[in-house]
Amino acid sequence: MFHTSSKRRALRLLVAAALTTTVFAVQAQRITTIVVPFPPGGTTDILARAVAESLGNALQQTVVVDNRPGAGGNLGAELVARAKPDGATLLVTTAGPLSINQHLYPRMGFNPLKDLTPISQLASVPIMLVAHPGQPFKTVAELIAYAKAHPGELSYASQGNGTTSHLTMELFKSQAGLNIAHIPYRGSAPAANDLMAGTVQIAFDNSPSTLPFVQAGRMRSLGVASAQRVAGLKDQPAIAETLPSFESDAWFALVGPAGMAPELQAKLNTAINQVLTKPELQQRFAAQGVRLTGGTPQALASFIRAESDKWARVIQTAKVKLD
Repeated sequence: MFHTSSKRRALRLLVAAALTTTVFAVQAQRITTIVVPFPPGGTTDILARAVAESLGNALQQTVVVDNRPGAGGNLGAELVARAKPDGATLLVTTAGPLSINQHLYPRMGFNPLKDLTPISQLASVPIMLVAHPGQPFKTVAELIAYAKAHPGELSYASQGNGTTSHLTMELFKSQAGLNIAHIPYRGSAPAANDLMAGTVQIAFDNSPSTLPFVQAGRMRSLGVASAQRVAGLKDQPAIAETLPSFESDAWFALVGPAGMAPELQAKLNTAINQVLTKPELQQRFAAQGVRLTGGTPQALASFIRAESDKWARVIQTAKVKLD
């Protein structure tokens, strides 16, 4: 028979064991949130959701995607910039919040070069020039001729002010000498819906977002903005074949808040690079012309700075301003 003190000691041991088990369970169930600063349905969202599950397996924790659209991606990016640098909140984004927006927005709630930790580039994605299938032009040359014969009559959709889709069209207009009105939307999906409805006539958008609609006959592709034809999309002419030197590619990256420990940064980089080499993921995106890239944090940091310089020149040359 136990004495009272022995019973108490045994009870304390049981409670301690239960608490230890609970702590381990909470740690095992830790959730990492990937913030996507655009609405669901666009390429950023598609890519983030494709890598989230595999990344969760690599990190042995749950990874969820949280869409926080607004201000050309700035709202979601600022949310991550202000988060704790413990790896629980990450950002998958395009060039917009990282390399473009600081040249367009008079005030931003964060500095992309100082307030975010680069982890890895994720992908390079072809941008497609698409049109409503009822339009009379079927090639880039026919579009340019039509737009010059009907100045101001065409309008184009973009994913929002300052996005790559917006700047790519402004670059196209500048090089071809066209007058086409800009209609910005809050993301790829609503822009695509209005294009298919005929509210707007043309748009630049990323291949994973547009290709299913092109294949279904709901959009007509005129070509890709890459410098050359893209593997997986060889039937799509490069716009540069008609408009020499024209080039614009979309890219996506994984970043976290500033102040992240180098060990954690390296751990996340290793995990995401393992995910990006998975054959099933490579094959899924290759069919859409998407190249999964990966790389080091240092390479991403240099790339972000180079892209910032590039788009600053485009914005200045094309005199792009937020509507």
